[in-house]
Amino acid sequence: MTVAVLDRAADLPARLPPVLRERGQREVFCGLTGIVWLHRKIQDAFFLVVGSRTCAHLLQSAAGVMVFAEPRFATAIIEERDLAGLADANEELDRVVDRLLARRPEIKLLFLVGSCPSEVIKLDLSRAASRLDAKHGETRVLNYSGSGIETTFTQGEDACLAALVPEMPAAAPGAAPSLLVVGALPDVVEDQFRRLFADLGIPAVFTLPPRRAADLPPVGTNTRFLLAQPFLGDTAAALEDRGATHLPALFPFGVDGTTAWLRAAAAAFDIAPDHFDRVVAPGRARAARAIARHRDRLAGKTIFFFPDSQLEVPLARFLANELGMVPVEVATPYLHRAHLAADLAALPAGTQLVEGQDVDRQLDRVRAYRPDLAVCGLGLANPLEAAGIATKWSIELVFTPVHGFDQAGDLAELFARPLDRRDRLAV
Repeated sequence: MTVAVLDRAADLPARLPPVLRERGQREVFCGLTGIVWLHRKIQDAFFLVVGSRTCAHLLQSAAGVMVFAEPRFATAIIEERDLAGLADANEELDRVVDRLLARRPEIKLLFLVGSCPSEVIKLDLSRAASRLDAKHGETRVLNYSGSGIETTFTQGEDACLAALVPEMPAAAPGAAPSLLVVGALPDVVEDQFRRLFADLGIPAVFTLPPRRAADLPPVGTNTRFLLAQPFLGDTAAALEDRGATHLPALFPFGVDGTTAWLRAAAAAFDIAPDHFDRVVAPGRARAARAIARHRDRLAGKTIFFFPDSQLEVPLARFLANELGMVPVEVATPYLHRAHLAADLAALPAGTQLVEGQDVDRQLDRVRAYRPDLAVCGLGLANPLEAAGIATKWSIELVFTPVHGFDQAGDLAELFARPLDRRDRLAV
């Protein structure tokens, strides 16, 4: 992953403490999990995981797809014959893809997704994708890695989108500037942002990923892009390599984040400040009212973030500044200093930042802090609940629409709900 690693306090605003870097045992899903939301977003794409039965069970349970459904993902399972070297893995893969595309001719984009079994790592999926792409002319075949050895779970989306960037057409020389929103958002949230950009007067707005494979947007020196998610380091680097310009801003969580994110686009397209204020005022007011309903419940409560989704820093900023929560520790798998600069600067003084994880040490710290709420992965939630610490599953923050003005109240409620549950159970 293309990230800026923080080694010194000087890498952050002066009022923030040094970053604690941990390199121990981790508790996190692998990058295959991103398929669960990506296959819903790109409506004519298919994700074929090359992996083990464990990979298949993970996807089936994470997606909750019933056996008679027709999902747009599957697993090409490494069998005993493959492990024993009795079968040619490339021939087996070709046969699976041939059968899949014969049955599902509507697939226009096929991703071969690598996983972590050693026999999969030995496969050259890039070469296999090129071979199958040439063979199946009407279906584009690409590859990326979702291996848990290489990625945390949201990085699966980053790897997928980075694989799409070389396929994006070149913007015409001299074309008018365009705005690219990068990151998979629920359709309803994407539509809300499109309406706001149209009201602001930004005419050419594209998204990555698109809803259809054929609608990959153009990219070039006239492209300005906003990151909707903080975990898209490789994708951002690939876009910049093609001449696009990143618009740094707070991430669009809550009133402050959404306003700053939209303002970055407005400034890049020379939108008058008074016009900007008129356009965003109704959304800001709605979001402020929705958030206010949860402030009494959350104000003054301490919160502890385990590293999981890479959403931790902007979420901690939102909870501290708009709801009055006290983040005692904010840990994230990777800390991208450039992309998170605005959110890092907006964190309360004294917030302990952690990059990486040593789960045993972190569990010792959370027991010592006794926070009102811990945000963690599914594997840690039950032990923490048993220890009397209320938890919020971090994966829920990825699956739930939480970006923008109209989702700000829902985002606040996700953190209020575990505290309400704890109080009701205590009665």
